[in-house]
Formats: sequence, C-alpha cells, structure tokens
Amino acid sequence: MEQWLKWAIEIQSLAQAGLTYTDNNYDKERYERLREISAEIIEKKTQLNIEKVEELFCNEKGYQTPKIDTRAAIFKDNKILLVHENNGTWSLPGGWCDVLESVKSNTIKEVKEETGLDVEVEKVIAIQDRNKHNKPVYAYGVCKIFSQCKILGGKFVKNIETTETRFFGKEELPGNLAEEKVNKEQIEMCFEAFKDENWKTKFD
Repeated sequence: MEQWLKWAIEIQSLAQAGLTYTDNNYDKERYERLREISAEIIEKKTQLNIEKVEELFCNEKGYQTPKIDTRAAIFKDNKILLVHENNGTWSLPGGWCDVLESVKSNTIKEVKEETGLDVEVEKVIAIQDRNKHNKPVYAYGVCKIFSQCKILGGKFVKNIETTETRFFGKEELPGNLAEEKVNKEQIEMCFEAFKDENWKTKFD
C-alpha cells in the first residue's frame, strides 16, 4: 500500500474516533474537517469523484474496525461455482457479513441469495486482509473469509444480484472477474484447498 494512502486512512480513522468520543462541538468541527481532508487526498490520487469517496470513506460512525466479507468456494466435478453479476463480471458468491449473522451463517445466506443453493460450510480456506490482495485498494479495512462449501440442494433462481451461475475448471476461469471482490490467485487458492485434505487455513 502506498504511503499517501496509509496517511489518508490513518487521518480518517483518527477523525472518526474523535467524532465518536468527543462532546466538544469545536472539536467535532475539527474532526469533520480532517475527514474531509482525508477524502480529498483519496479523490486527488484516484479515479473516484469526491461524492463517491465520501460515500465510501466518511459515512461510518463509531470506532473504526475492518468490515467482514464472506466468500464461498463450491465445487462440483472438480470445477468451482462462480456467479455472473449484473455488471457483467464473475465472482465467488458472497458479500458483507450482516448484523446478527456469523461468518458461517452469512456464507450460507449469501450463497442462497445469489445462487439458490443450500450449502454446508466445510472448512475455512483463508482469512485475508483485502488490501494486500485485491485492487483497487479501499480506504477502509476488509477481512475476507473464504470458506469451502458442500451443496445440499436447491437450484438457481435469477435475482437482483446475479444473472446466472456456472462451474469453471481451474484452466477455464473467465477473464472478466470482479477483481475488487475476488481475483484469479484467490480462486486458484480455493482449488488448492479443495484438493488438499490436510489444508491449513491461511491468514494474513
């Protein structure tokens, strides 16, 4: 991660903590301005406009902690299941871990919503710091948790997030992956875990 982004993230984090714990209105104004400065740094150094940066960067409340993103690796005939998203890219089924959901229950829920399948979570493949593996780098932390799942039943139903599902071999992966969510190296890691009965969870 480039140093300027580390600085912007640290400014944002300190400002958010300050807004959480201070009761002084003058300090609140200063912390709000620090948040604005951090967003302006991101806007100047990326392709995002300031409105998008503020949406991603300045809407959180409370002490800042990483978000959790769950991803499911589902195999059939030595092929992995990918979902075709509305924007035309392919990804492993998954998404943000919702309130009242555990990593396990959220993985199952996301698979059901995006693929129509009922699954059982068999093992955790990896826990990754998103900014070390995926592009573009986000201004907030994300813990990505990849789990291997077994199909119990169900069938695909078109929904608001995905238009189709398809199984791909390791050498058949589509070129238009949603790389901000999952990249080729992460999918190949899932194949390795699937073939290794003694796989040990990888984590950053």
